[in-house]
Amino acid sequence: MTWKSLFCALSDVTLVRPSLDHAAGLSARIGAHLDVMAVGVNRCPTDMYFAGASALSVQHTLDQCKKEAGAIATEARRVLSALPDLSWSCDTQVTYLTDLGRVVAGHARFSDLAILPAPYGEGRGNELEPLTEAILFEGRTPALILPEGAPAAFAPKRVMLAWNESPEALTAIRAALPLLSQADLVKVVVVDPPAHGPDRSDPGGPVSQYLARHGLRVEIDVLSKSLPRVADVLIRHASDMEADMIVMGAYGHSRFREAVFGGATRTMLEKSPVPVLMAH
Repeated sequence: MTWKSLFCALSDVTLVRPSLDHAAGLSARIGAHLDVMAVGVNRCPTDMYFAGASALSVQHTLDQCKKEAGAIATEARRVLSALPDLSWSCDTQVTYLTDLGRVVAGHARFSDLAILPAPYGEGRGNELEPLTEAILFEGRTPALILPEGAPAAFAPKRVMLAWNESPEALTAIRAALPLLSQADLVKVVVVDPPAHGPDRSDPGGPVSQYLARHGLRVEIDVLSKSLPRVADVLIRHASDMEADMIVMGAYGHSRFREAVFGGATRTMLEKSPVPVLMAH
């Protein structure tokens, strides 16, 4: 199993270089095509455009979005053009924040993996959360989400898999196989396994066997929930084992918006010091 098409959606010119350093480096290393979308987002609430609003003011806002998308695309093309051995493309899109999910998900769904900046943090725009949600939940595309300051040369050698027997976790593990196959050590981490589950005598055993058949070196760590949140236990263990990447399922609460990240998913994206590969 290999990745042949990677996707990167950019909505902030300041995040172009750090995002593409990872995305282009990984694409070049595995021989995949990198598809970049430069998105100009109209972040104004739709109810601002009341009946009788000036057409000139609406057009001015759209022109600003086109200018923003153009600046992002220009910077992206400058970065990518410096890599002659890389196969890439870069398109621009302009959309309202309320329609961002449809636009991005429709494009991302034809990729093997999306590479994105973490949606939370100082100076991060409010469009990054719905953008990430759309790729994972609507586009059903695995995403490698990069924390601020993540090293550009990304080749994880020690990987932590957050395993809870869910379909989402298994989907994430399958999606991560091209990177897992290059790791020196993969740890399946189980927090408070159910006392009456089908694998109660061997928590993490079946998925470890599955990975071992792919030629991976696998170990199992069973942890107790010693902190209030499972995500905090996972982050601490990732630090203890000096993990280079975390793999986990992406979970959403009830959709009173397009999708709302579940507590564990959001905490991991806010606090993880290493890249997180997620899938739903």
